[in-house]
Amino acid sequence: MPIVKNMADRLLSEYKKPGKEHYYILLMSWAGWVFDFYDLTLYTFLLIPIGRALRLSNIDLSYILGTSLAATALGGIVFGILADHYGRRSVLQWTILTYSIGTFLSGLAPGFYSLVLFRILTGIGVGGEWATGQTYVGETFPPGVRARFGAFMQTGAPVGVALAALIGGFVSPLIGWRLSFMVSVLPALLVIMVRKRLPESDLWTERNRLIESGTLSNDVVTKETGGKLRALLDPAYAGTFMKSLLLAVFIMSAYWFTYAWLPGYLYEQRHFSMSKSGLWMIITQTGGFVGYATFGFIADRFGRRPAFTIYAILMASGLVMVTLLWGLIANYPSVILVFMFMVGFGTGFFGGYGPLMSELFPTKIRNTAMGTAFNLARGVQFFTPVVIVVVAAHYGLGGGISIASLFALLAGLWIWAFPETRGRRLTAIR
Repeated sequence: MPIVKNMADRLLSEYKKPGKEHYYILLMSWAGWVFDFYDLTLYTFLLIPIGRALRLSNIDLSYILGTSLAATALGGIVFGILADHYGRRSVLQWTILTYSIGTFLSGLAPGFYSLVLFRILTGIGVGGEWATGQTYVGETFPPGVRARFGAFMQTGAPVGVALAALIGGFVSPLIGWRLSFMVSVLPALLVIMVRKRLPESDLWTERNRLIESGTLSNDVVTKETGGKLRALLDPAYAGTFMKSLLLAVFIMSAYWFTYAWLPGYLYEQRHFSMSKSGLWMIITQTGGFVGYATFGFIADRFGRRPAFTIYAILMASGLVMVTLLWGLIANYPSVILVFMFMVGFGTGFFGGYGPLMSELFPTKIRNTAMGTAFNLARGVQFFTPVVIVVVAAHYGLGGGISIASLFALLAGLWIWAFPETRGRRLTAIR
């Protein structure tokens, strides 16, 4: 661990409170996540016009969404390894460029197979962005505020979904689904505008300096060069990695069983117009923004585990009410909106995963571990949209979506298999 002699020698994570460089990192990571989620979920708001234009069935549309989710697993693994090798700053920018180009090309797709290909490209970029951004934030922010800023980065998800709802519900009827995809290349401009102001993660830089100077022992360096993915199966990390992967599967399943067909559920089963469906989704994402923004404060104050469980229960409760028990509240729109807000608010437990992973894994494999676990779990969601459609044939879309409540409760229980990591300090060696 480097000896701190004065303020100039301190790592960013050793500052007492965040400064200008921290906020540049947060801005880039947050904005990357906004447009990451926007690009991924915009498709769900354009399902109906895409299906009509390209003559695709609900199963076809579900396969396309599932394929893009599966591609995030590849993106998470590849970009995770690249970020541990080339640094957090450069790879974060590469991921944003990749998903922006994929979404732009989606607007040019003439048919099923080309759309699949372009959504795969989008998914690869999307898969790399989250882990790189969360690693970037986790390594640079002080431990006492790591959860709140990691969770705040996660507020980009509901902002992205709300933006997708605006474009899909209000703009696409005016300009068409193709142009709605094509204007989504704009996030690439973000990279050009702020890239020179971004510092590299000094924790990652310090580790490389220690290796080059010979300060790290030869056995540590040997393990370092033995393969990032192989290191995840090392006895020292394998158990934690597998637990993290299972937690990610529960989180992802809770999220995607909820949102993959929720706009379609409101439109087809509850007979909302496209604009009303978009508006109600914005209410849900407002709840999500508040949930993510508050989760970190609760987690920093009371611990990662209790915060996680509380929010998971809130999400599950709201979801049951707006699906299985819709009939009880159907005549009370204001009550429905409260539960829609609750679904989004409870989703805030998603914001705890990044800080937790930052605190569980060492610098040498942190991005690889986060990207692999998070995006393998998201890749498993290939089956989610299809499962919902199959279940919907017997129990309606609401029945399929309600499965998310079970996964939310499982996530709220499984978090207790982990140690409490609140306040854990990160070093260049660990």
